[in-house]
Amino acid sequence: MREHARALEAAGARAVPVRRPQELERVDGLVIPGGESTTMWKLARTFELLDPLRKRVEAGMPAYGSCAGMIMLADRIRDGVQGQETVGGIDMTVRRNAFGRQVDSFESDVTLPALDDPPGPFRAIFIRAPWVEAVGDGVEILGRVERGEQTGRIVAVRQGRLMATAFHPELTGDFRVHRYFADLVRRAMEEE
Repeated sequence: MREHARALEAAGARAVPVRRPQELERVDGLVIPGGESTTMWKLARTFELLDPLRKRVEAGMPAYGSCAGMIMLADRIRDGVQGQETVGGIDMTVRRNAFGRQVDSFESDVTLPALDDPPGPFRAIFIRAPWVEAVGDGVEILGRVERGEQTGRIVAVRQGRLMATAFHPELTGDFRVHRYFADLVRRAMEEE
């Protein structure tokens, strides 16, 4: 989470941690970090955060999920554990651990045209990453993997005020993804 906070601050946003439902009310946008999605779901349930998160997302709060955060924002999961729940909000089907196990982690260039300032590919870090298998009509595909057999797999999406990546931009030192999200939050605040 520290890495996301550092990237958000480099993008001109102020980052604060959210661990309890009452803390959720003090933020204008939320980053759901990577980790293990089933653990995140169970902790969100235990700390009574899952339903308040769903309500804030449904009410239009901007949210960005990286890796396991992408899974948490998906409406549908493949290869989840029995009963696994998500916050939802993005009309997509995500496959957990699609790129393989921890030892299969890799880096790859991803072209992100909507985030292309400065221009050039984004060097993405994939760690036990998911991929998007299907999207609904309202989902914009922001990026696809450009690596060997997996070329073309969807790894970055946006639907309205929600966005997600299968990779970890917070580990790269390239703040384009966080700057894009911070701008999305600012625009949402101006609209309200």
